[in-house]
Amino acid sequence: MDKEVTIAVIEDDENLRFLVSHRLQTEGYHVIQSGNGIEAEKLILSETPDIVLLDWMLPGKEGIEVCESVRKEGFEQIIIMMTAKSQDVDKIDAYSYGVTDYITKPFNMDVLVAMIENKIRFFVPKNSKDVYTFGDTEHHPNIHSLVRDGKKIELTILENRILLHFLQNMGREITREELMEVVWGYSSNVNTRTLDMHVVRLRKKIENNPDKPMYLQTVRGLGYKFVNQE
Repeated sequence: MDKEVTIAVIEDDENLRFLVSHRLQTEGYHVIQSGNGIEAEKLILSETPDIVLLDWMLPGKEGIEVCESVRKEGFEQIIIMMTAKSQDVDKIDAYSYGVTDYITKPFNMDVLVAMIENKIRFFVPKNSKDVYTFGDTEHHPNIHSLVRDGKKIELTILENRILLHFLQNMGREITREELMEVVWGYSSNVNTRTLDMHVVRLRKKIENNPDKPMYLQTVRGLGYKFVNQE
């Protein structure tokens, strides 16, 4: 079964890279791989995989630096860091570099696959109608896009899910916690700062003036609400 999801496996231990890649391919994922940080960065930016499994320690460039670099270049998909036990202390700090989640080595392959499937469940909206409209903009969730004045504006997977949840709950005040669970999945370690960053980027695509949002409004001390201004 082809899931049409591309996963980049970035790991310099050839045996582990082979094992992880082979297992993911048997699960129906398209896998690309690299064992070097500098090559990995180019690969991620040119192929834009849906998920990156990124080893912390890499030759050429460390995993955390690769993560920071691709985020600065605008890569917004999921990055799961593969870390050794000893690196646990650095994890909190690493969220500020844009890591989505972690798995600690040695890990069980079933746990890795379950983690990936949990993330992917939230990729493609289920039971969503084809088009939502607000103002002069159409949202087409199934193709991760907005259409305004006949022009198509691409959304990332995460922006698409955030916007869809707002449009399905028009006018309702939504907490950050609810949004994080809907977008990243249950038991995710994503922090509110990451969520707010995605909201800022989404506003740039949907608002005439992102600094004074008409649609995606902040509810102080709680979260956000989406108001359809006709």
